[in-house]
Amino acid sequence: MTKIISRAVILAGLEHLRPEPLRRALLRRLQDRRPFRVPLGAEEAPPVAEVRRSARALLLDGGDLLLFRRTVPGRRPYWTTPGGRIEPGDADLEATLRQEVFEELGATGGPAVQVFAARQTTGGITRVQHFFACRLGEMDLARRTGAEFFEPGRGTYEVDRVPFTVEGVGSIELIPEELCDYLNGNIPAVIRLLDLVSAGSLPDDTDRGLSGRAGPGRCG
Repeated sequence: MTKIISRAVILAGLEHLRPEPLRRALLRRLQDRRPFRVPLGAEEAPPVAEVRRSARALLLDGGDLLLFRRTVPGRRPYWTTPGGRIEPGDADLEATLRQEVFEELGATGGPAVQVFAARQTTGGITRVQHFFACRLGEMDLARRTGAEFFEPGRGTYEVDRVPFTVEGVGSIELIPEELCDYLNGNIPAVIRLLDLVSAGSLPDDTDRGLSGRAGPGRCG
């Protein structure tokens, strides 16, 4: 559907009309002395957001999930998964994942499979976090090199282990909340999928991303 904007309305409001591409188009139409038709809703179309992607690890050590217990001045402790933003030159998200796990934990992991993604848009920036499940290979915290561990203003990053169960995950404030909701309904499925991947028995045509369902309640 379209609507016709009268010439009088255009002349009255042209100086303050936004966005700028629409104002310029109206000026051209005025010069041609033709009616200007605008698709309904086009005037309010939001700008395209910048997208920033990161890869994060649901890193299992036996029956425990390895996390960072974050302590930041001014708020109560919360827990996050290891991982970070994809950088130019990274081959793909899994390459980012393995690099970040090594930098932050001095750790390596086994076969990885993406199971979830969380999207948040604030300030014109869309952040997409891709969560991969994998099992811990080896870890030596003395090898970690992440710059954030040497910046006192960013608080502390204490490596913590939480039982990878609904009860264990529900006992902490795990962020983002979308991840907590997802795990509440999908922990057994994630474990089964990891077992298949580790055994090399996952069919080639299997969709490795678990859409899953959100479980009830929040963490913490």
